[in-house]
Amino acid sequence: MVDLSSLRSVLYLPANRASAIAKARTLPADAVILDLEDAVQPDAKAEARAAAVAAALEGGWGQRLLFLRVNGIGTPWHADDMAAAHVDGFAGVVVPKVDTAAEAAGLVARAGGRPVLAMIETPAAVLNAAAIAAVPGIAGLVAGMADLAKALRCGSDPARIPLLYSLSAIVLAARARGIACFDGVFTAFRDVDGFRAEAAQARLLGFDGKTLIHPSQVEPCNEAFSPTADEVARAHAMIAAYEAALAEGRGVATLDGEMVEVLHVEQARRLLARA
Repeated sequence: MVDLSSLRSVLYLPANRASAIAKARTLPADAVILDLEDAVQPDAKAEARAAAVAAALEGGWGQRLLFLRVNGIGTPWHADDMAAAHVDGFAGVVVPKVDTAAEAAGLVARAGGRPVLAMIETPAAVLNAAAIAAVPGIAGLVAGMADLAKALRCGSDPARIPLLYSLSAIVLAARARGIACFDGVFTAFRDVDGFRAEAAQARLLGFDGKTLIHPSQVEPCNEAFSPTADEVARAHAMIAAYEAALAEGRGVATLDGEMVEVLHVEQARRLLARA
């Protein structure tokens, strides 16, 4: 299965907007999701599906991974959307409102060998996140906080305090199974400071990256989820201090008054690999 944990910026695009798709091929997004669900009206679903297939077959995506977000289980379009995801060019399929492990297993069986990203968007999905993540073929979890907040009837808060339990549950479920996890979208795309704050929070919580709704969010997202120069320098120093301690017969080192053990070195190496 493809390791998706290196993805930082994952941009949603309406599958039936040719100009947006053309522009996306020039953006520094790590991945693009051609959306057949929320961004497409019911009477345009078939047209959008055909456009998504054409965009996948046409290629030109470079190093970007291309995903297809299908309409949810039980909708009239779901089966045809899942079949479309089998087309060469798609790296995987994103499915909204996956509530149970049984649903996840059924999706994997219909995905034609493509990795499945399950969207966690309901209270049931949060409570079942660990079981969903444990299904072979589920390659990642995607937080869907707008729908979840609606279902929870919680208030709106820039710090997302009412959603912190759910966000952490998604990260825990993904990490327990060694799969990727991506934060939900920030809809106020003109609020650059708000986006940066939410992306920083998502990284702090442990998310690999963030889903996006506007091209202007791509570069700030990449910056937020990339190690800083100071972090890279400290990682190198940490590894050097530990290797020097080992050479002297010690299993623990110190750096700037802090203990450095093997777990810290593993974290430093993971950060350098991401950098």
